[in-house]
Amino acid sequence: MSSLFGQLEADVEIKASADKFHDVFSCRPHHISNVTPEKIQGVDLHEGEWGKPGSIVCWNYMHDGVAEVAKEVIEAIDDENYSTTFRVIEGHLLEKYKDFHFIVQATPKDGGSLVHWTLKYEKISEDVPEANGMLQLAIDVTKDLDSHLTEQA
Repeated sequence: MSSLFGQLEADVEIKASADKFHDVFSCRPHHISNVTPEKIQGVDLHEGEWGKPGSIVCWNYMHDGVAEVAKEVIEAIDDENYSTTFRVIEGHLLEKYKDFHFIVQATPKDGGSLVHWTLKYEKISEDVPEANGMLQLAIDVTKDLDSHLTEQA
């Protein structure tokens, strides 16, 4: 495997239930911008319908202090395993990466759930850094969303 392929993973323990967390990412990602507006400015549906694989969603987000945009197709929603897969099809990330996937999965555990993020990507060249900034954004958004879901409970 060439060094152009990268994969980053992180686990975040949250107090919210796996099904509630999964519901937001799979069916209501547009609510995330209400919860964490300084990190995610907006999430818009471009094609299809919320909560359906094949739908195209556009994210406006802050990455290392810069406003960026990513258009993503929801490749898979697994309600049994609380997992959603997004693939980037347009936007800033594709200036540096040929291919970029976000996979988010929540697993129920005592007192909440464990959220597992996997970022898989192929860089356009070896000069491109690993996607640590995007992983950190995913972790931060997870924590903000958890606070919001826990407050609502």
